[in-house]
Amino acid sequence: MTDDEIPEGDFVGTQERRPAHGGASTQFTVVLGVAGSVAAYKSAELCRRLVDAGFTVAPVMTADAARFLGPATLSALASEPVHTSLWSDDDPSPHTALARAADVVVVAPATANLLAKYAAGMADDLLTATLLATAAPVIVCPAMHTEMWEHPATVDNVALLRRRGVRVVGPGVGRLAGGDQGAGRLADVDEILAAVRAAVAPRDLAWRRVLVTAGGTREPVDPVRFLGNRSSGKQGEAVAAEAAARGAAVVLITASERPAPAGVAEVVRVETAAELEAAVLARAADADVVVMAAAVADFRPKAPAAEKLAKADGVPDLHLEPTTDVLAELGRRKRPGQILVGFAAETGDVRRGAEAKLRGKRLDLVVANDVTAPGAGFGHDTNAATLLDAAGNWTEVPLTGKRDLARIVLDAVTGLLVRQDEGAERRGGT
Repeated sequence: MTDDEIPEGDFVGTQERRPAHGGASTQFTVVLGVAGSVAAYKSAELCRRLVDAGFTVAPVMTADAARFLGPATLSALASEPVHTSLWSDDDPSPHTALARAADVVVVAPATANLLAKYAAGMADDLLTATLLATAAPVIVCPAMHTEMWEHPATVDNVALLRRRGVRVVGPGVGRLAGGDQGAGRLADVDEILAAVRAAVAPRDLAWRRVLVTAGGTREPVDPVRFLGNRSSGKQGEAVAAEAAARGAAVVLITASERPAPAGVAEVVRVETAAELEAAVLARAADADVVVMAAAVADFRPKAPAAEKLAKADGVPDLHLEPTTDVLAELGRRKRPGQILVGFAAETGDVRRGAEAKLRGKRLDLVVANDVTAPGAGFGHDTNAATLLDAAGNWTEVPLTGKRDLARIVLDAVTGLLVRQDEGAERRGGT
C-alpha cells in the first residue's frame, strides 16, 4: 500500500447530465481499477464523471483499495457492482469476462506495488489478472510518495510498461499524505477522463490540421477596464480536445485564461479582436479545418484612454468602431478543400440566424445556439445547438455536455471531409 494526497474537501460536481442506471445503453465500457492508496477517494469522482460522459463503468478494487474506499460507494456510482475477487463472482472466469468486455482499462490510482506486479506479469488478484488478459488499451495513473515514484525500480517498471504500449497519466506535483509535497500526486480527474476519451476516440482526423478559436475577446476602455462578453472558452476548448483525441494536429487560439486541453499542438493566447484576427489569419491557410468557436467582439472603443478613467470626472463618452469580421474574412480567403465552421450565439430565431451566417460568410457548417436557454451557452458545462451545413441539412442537438457537442460537430466535419475526398477521387478518375 502507498500513500498519496489528503482529501481537501467535498467533490466538485459538474453540470453534465448523468444517465440513470438501467437507462440508454452506452457505447464504450471502461474497467476502472482501483489499487490501495489514499488517492482511492478520487476514484469515486472519476467513476461518476465517466458515467456522466456516457461510459459503462465496471469497477475492480483490490483488497487494499477497500481499506481506503468502501466498495458500496463505487457500486452506487458505477454501472454495475464492484468486482473484488477472482472467486466471489458467479462467473468462473471473471478476469477474462472483464478483459473482453473492456474497451479501455484505467487504473486510478496505480500504486508502486500494482505497477511492479503488472510489469512483472504477475496475476495474483482480479485486477492484475484482468490487466494481463485484456487486449484493450490500458491507462495507469500512478499515485505514491515522491521517494517511491523516483526509486529506480519504479522508474524501470514504468519505462517497461510504456514500451509495451501502456499509457501513463501523471503523476502530478503537489500535496501528498502526511503533509509532504512533491511528485506522486494522482493526476486530476479531468486529465484522466481526457486520456480515456482519447483511447476510444476514432482517429478520423489523423494527418489533418485543425485550427480552433475559443473564449471571448476583451477590448480595452482604459488600462483597467474593457468591453467583453460572457464566453468562458469551454466549448472551443472541448472542440480542440476532441480534435486532438481524434488524431488532428490542433492549433488553439484562445482569449480564455483556462489551461489548454491535453494534446493540443500549439496554443496562442490573445486578448483583443485584433490580436485574434492576426493570429488566425497568419495560420488559417495551412489548416484543413477552421472552427471559429470564439466570441469575437463586434465593436471596440475607438480611442482607449491611456490612463484610468476617474469616476470624479463624470461619465465618459465611449465612441465605438467595428472590428474586422474575422469569420467573413476567412470565408473570402477559404481555399479549395478547406472546411470552415462558424458558431452563432443567438437570442431569438436560432434557425434564421444560422441560415444568415452560413450564407453570408461562406461557411460549410454553422453551429447555432440560443444562449438564453437554461443550461446552454456561456459559462455552462452543457450546451444545446442546431447544426446546419451548406447542403441544407439540419441537426438538432438537445442539451448535452460540451464535449459531447464537440464530438457531434466533428462527426459532421469528418463527414464533409469524406465527401470532399470522394468528390476529388471521382473528378480525378474522369
